[in-house]
Amino acid sequence: MFTDYHTHTNNSFDSKAVMMETCQKALENGVEQICFTEHFTLNPNVPTYGHMKWEKYSEDIQTCQEAFKNQPLHILKGIELCEPHKYTEEYKQLFQKEHVDFILGSVHNIKDIGLRKTLAKYSRLEAYDLYFKEMLLLVEKADIDCLAHFDLIKRYSKEPFSKDDFEKFEPLIKQILSKAIERGIGIEINTSTVEALNEPMPSHYILSLYRELGGRILTIGSDSHYSEHIGRGIKEAYALAKECGFTEVSVFEKRRATFVSI
Repeated sequence: MFTDYHTHTNNSFDSKAVMMETCQKALENGVEQICFTEHFTLNPNVPTYGHMKWEKYSEDIQTCQEAFKNQPLHILKGIELCEPHKYTEEYKQLFQKEHVDFILGSVHNIKDIGLRKTLAKYSRLEAYDLYFKEMLLLVEKADIDCLAHFDLIKRYSKEPFSKDDFEKFEPLIKQILSKAIERGIGIEINTSTVEALNEPMPSHYILSLYRELGGRILTIGSDSHYSEHIGRGIKEAYALAKECGFTEVSVFEKRRATFVSI
């Protein structure tokens, strides 16, 4: 079963995709489960803030679920929270009112500065160190289901995450992954960097380490911001997961993970 657990529509500040069209493309591209994960934050100092309206998002989900109820496509309502470790109590209150199936947690900003500007301000290795330390804070504090695009900063440095990079940061990466496993938080294979960097997020070094440490919860996502990109690279991501020792991927409903064979 092919799943896509990282997708965006015009409910996100950086996408113009229409949810109904995205669902149709998912069907055409062989995706059987799609989880929308719109960008959201409670931090007024970052670009994500203020765009997404929960009422519209919920209506879009319900409309699509009704339209595709007789089709082989299961539609789920998720969210991608930017730096959720900074507003833990506020998010707790929010999700007592707004119910979702799946929560991704991500680092797009460090001290309210975007990753591209962080790389411009610091050396590459300094920026990577800051990024992974922020990821550690996230996984220690936030109530999420999966870590999004684990080594996202490489997208902005425009370089693959090399073996040398991995060896430099392995102790810190191991801390993050161990804490994730301890707290029942998974990671994703995000295929959006395959075209530009010839590898997904995370690199196979990180994915293999996660499995070696006992990590089991793994979702697959295209991180699509255009309808036509739904399911992009998913087949290859499943193959990579198997190569790294996984026999299952995770699916979620009402924030509870179950497992399906690859």
